[in-house]
Amino acid sequence: MITLDRPLVLFALSVGTLLLSVWVGALVGHRRSIKEDERNDLDVVISSTATLLALIIGFSFSMAVSRYDQRKNYEEEEANAIGTEYVRADVLPAADRAKVQQLLTQYLAQRLLFYTIRDSGQLEPIDIETAKLQSQMWSIVQNLARAQPTPPLALVLSGMNDVLNTQGYTQAAWWNRIPVAAWSLMAALAVICCLLIGYRARHRGAHLLAVLPIIVSIAFFLIADIDSPRLGLIRVSPQNLISLSHSLRKP
Repeated sequence: MITLDRPLVLFALSVGTLLLSVWVGALVGHRRSIKEDERNDLDVVISSTATLLALIIGFSFSMAVSRYDQRKNYEEEEANAIGTEYVRADVLPAADRAKVQQLLTQYLAQRLLFYTIRDSGQLEPIDIETAKLQSQMWSIVQNLARAQPTPPLALVLSGMNDVLNTQGYTQAAWWNRIPVAAWSLMAALAVICCLLIGYRARHRGAHLLAVLPIIVSIAFFLIADIDSPRLGLIRVSPQNLISLSHSLRKP
């Protein structure tokens, strides 16, 4: 969903929807007289609903943080794989070594673009160029390994396999988001909880009724921001790839 990729839009939408839910609940509650024993039962229902909402928000936040950590770990693994393969390429013949290292440098630049661009519409040319460079690098080391199946060349081939695999793991981690069903459940519980609180309120104009919608909206914003790998304020910075890029530029 586009809204989940834009945390600020989600925050504004959540605040408006939940405040409206509280107001509707208060309006219905004031049109219908609630008996004192009904209020006690209603308090139990509100407490249970709020507790369930808090648990689901906590689980969703934990899911978002684990996915964020996963994206950070794979960025580190990508940098290690590319740097290791760049060094292992020294065992290749001079012409092939220069070609592979040049391709690895170009490949590193494409991986940096993948992490830093914010417009997902610009991903297609980056993905095409990345696949092209992967095919060229793999073709060179594979042909060399077939021509001379020596242990050093097998090590280079294994390192190139790690370079390709880590890119696939990274892409899978960026696609691994909190399911829409979980978001739908959180939204439904939040609306129901706000309706019940508004219905239970004795004074429709009480400013404290806005506290829960704002707090829940902030929680939604934080979860969506961490879970959005490209448009969120909290994003994975490719520090390891940048450091590797600087080291490869040194003579």
